[in-house]
Amino acid sequence: MILSSIILITIFLPKQPRFRYEFEKGKVWMHEDLISPYNFAVLKTQAELEKEREGVLKSVYPIYDHNTQVGEQQLTQYEADLPEKWQAAGLDTLNEQLSTYEQVGKQLLAEIYKRGVIALNNKFQGDRTQYNFTLLTDHIAKQMNTAAVFTTETALEYITKAASNRSAIKQKEWFIDAIGSYISVNYVFNESLTARLEEDALASISTTRGMVQRGELIVANGTTVNNEIYQKIESLRKAYEEEARIGGNSTLVTLGQFFIVALVVSLLFVFVYLFRKDIYHNNRLISLILIVITGMLLVLSWAIKIKLPSLYYIPYCIVPVIIRILFDTRLALNIHLLMVLLAAFFVPNSFEFVFLQFSTGMVAIYSIKTLVKREQFLISSAVILGTYLVAYIGMGLMRDGSLTNLYWSDIAPFVFSVLLTLLAYPLIYAFERLFGIISDVTLMELTNSNSKLLRELSYKAPGTFQHSMQVANLAEAAIYKIGGNTLLVRAGALYHDIGKMSNPQYFIENQTKGYNPHDGLSFEQSAQIIISHVVKGVELARKNQLPEVIIDFIRTHHGTTRVDYFYQSYIKSFPEKFVDEDVFHYPGPIPFSRETAVLMMADSVEAASRSLKEPSAQSLNDLVDKIIESKLSQKQLINSNITLKDITMVSEIFKDMLKSIYHVRIDYDTSGKKSNTMQKVDIETPQHTD
Repeated sequence: MILSSIILITIFLPKQPRFRYEFEKGKVWMHEDLISPYNFAVLKTQAELEKEREGVLKSVYPIYDHNTQVGEQQLTQYEADLPEKWQAAGLDTLNEQLSTYEQVGKQLLAEIYKRGVIALNNKFQGDRTQYNFTLLTDHIAKQMNTAAVFTTETALEYITKAASNRSAIKQKEWFIDAIGSYISVNYVFNESLTARLEEDALASISTTRGMVQRGELIVANGTTVNNEIYQKIESLRKAYEEEARIGGNSTLVTLGQFFIVALVVSLLFVFVYLFRKDIYHNNRLISLILIVITGMLLVLSWAIKIKLPSLYYIPYCIVPVIIRILFDTRLALNIHLLMVLLAAFFVPNSFEFVFLQFSTGMVAIYSIKTLVKREQFLISSAVILGTYLVAYIGMGLMRDGSLTNLYWSDIAPFVFSVLLTLLAYPLIYAFERLFGIISDVTLMELTNSNSKLLRELSYKAPGTFQHSMQVANLAEAAIYKIGGNTLLVRAGALYHDIGKMSNPQYFIENQTKGYNPHDGLSFEQSAQIIISHVVKGVELARKNQLPEVIIDFIRTHHGTTRVDYFYQSYIKSFPEKFVDEDVFHYPGPIPFSRETAVLMMADSVEAASRSLKEPSAQSLNDLVDKIIESKLSQKQLINSNITLKDITMVSEIFKDMLKSIYHVRIDYDTSGKKSNTMQKVDIETPQHTD
């Protein structure tokens, strides 16, 4: 899997050579004197090219076609429609007066179309009222200005003014309205021809200015990189990369990338092997880590390939967030550091990139110490964005010593990247489902007592539910003290006895007074019913799609211990018979983590404490010590990565909490010495329990 990921990443990484020097505008050149290795042209800056482009576009006049047929058609139509409009308006039917209106209208329209009617174009008008254009009439070009022609609005104003100056026109409003509908544009914008002229003009712009000769000093050591020097170095970098791309050996470039990627991934898994062997030996977790790393580097390669305006649009912080929530802080920090270092080979200003991404990645990891509320994602995103802004402003001020060179539009990629980081929430859920792991968010959901299984447990086996709640409190307090996942142990404790829902009345905490269903069964049958709650609990958990880490608590909370009450009863009743001890033993396995070990001890201690008729401080202390010693003597904790010091601390926590639960009072005599006023009672094994 590791080798496949290395090969896949290497294949998709950009195959561009790497310029050996790092440089920034306004910084001191810290390398040796840079001498030009060959002749190369100095590239113009983007600002220079944009300025030239604007100048060239202003020099290109838009092309308009003179459509002579428009005027002729509108004059003919006016002459044909006027009598009908005259009659429809109910005006004087004298032909002499109609003839006057017709002649005046034709004269005005002819003058308008002779001068021309144009529709102004906002692209060329800009903030000006008029602009120059080229008019094509029968393939003959003529330079004109829009001030010399009409628009539909100015043509109508011309008609209005002319009508008001003619005494022969009595019905002025009707005449203006009638003739205005025959004003149409006859100078038509030729978009395709104009665009072609603009393209030809832009193609003539030179992208270079001047040459640097071979052997010429570009920048000396200790010199500040000003605008002119920066542009020369940038031109050399692009010339070098282009020459290497054309003449270099792409196979060797790929081989170099393979070595770099292999080194980075190997360093990561050396760390995993040394410090997280549980992950190293779990192929599911290894594949998850490789998918996250490979996916992010493929996104980076894709962004470079499509020439994304800024590589800061990529949500680099999503990786440490996901790894932190699903694994731990150290692994998240290592993965983020190695990924950022690898990405720095392919981004401009790699030092700034590494500083920004590593700083924000650390903040992302620190801001999600434990994810128990959804709003923590929003808080973390805000903190990440704030870190980006502080770092960007700080680097800008340090580089230029001025606020004028800080372009606030450059902040947009950071905002977009932080918004994409919120995708970590659904991705975490998807990874949990696909790879069978569990996050703190899921654990919080599982510990909700209103969840389906816990609600069913409280209804069918209320005594077991109360027992599970007490076990959860004991185990959580102990794990918090010795170190471990408190949410995990609490969730495991709440679900560890769900198998008792199948036969709740066979367990003493759910029995009513005067009835014990074990009285009609043999000792072997009773033992098997008690033991079966583990198997049935696992089946019920899988049916309800509980995570495997929760099922582990169900499988291990009794380990391979013996149902001692029924075993001892069998021996006393049938001393002459052979005893098959397997019938009285739980199937296991024994606990294999700190959390499962603590749960086993908490479960036994809580169940046994219920058998004390009059609990005292001494009896509770003896009970806890006896049970823990029993687990140790039966070697139930040898695989659980828990030390004797941890077990001692767990024992003290249990004792203190049980005393609080049973309200054991400690009196003080007049001498100031503690004395226990309660009578010591014998520790009894609870009847018919697990």
